[in-house]
Amino acid sequence: MKHKSTTLNQARELRKNMTIQERKLWHILRNNAFYGLKFKRQVPIGNYVADFVCEQYNLIIELDGGQHNEPDNIEKDKTRTEYLNSLGYKVLRFWNFEIEKNIDGVCQVIYTTVFNK
Repeated sequence: MKHKSTTLNQARELRKNMTIQERKLWHILRNNAFYGLKFKRQVPIGNYVADFVCEQYNLIIELDGGQHNEPDNIEKDKTRTEYLNSLGYKVLRFWNFEIEKNIDGVCQVIYTTVFNK
């Protein structure tokens, strides 16, 4: 899939400037450390940049801050998710506070989604 150069540049910037919550989850997902799954971070897909992608299982993990609870952003996220689903991806969304307060629960949802257990 071809990407706009602006999307590639945006992905590079996002990799350099990850949020605290993204760093915390990335620490768990990186280097095949999460049950041998290979995740990439800040991956351009079409006009979007997905936070974390496991291509083997067509899984995208998105972390959302409070701004994603505003009406305009809710609609944008819905459109984004529909687009990613149309490409065959399953999108899991977690709030930043879930990463802070219940990282084990987040990991359990990811595990269950991938391995259907």
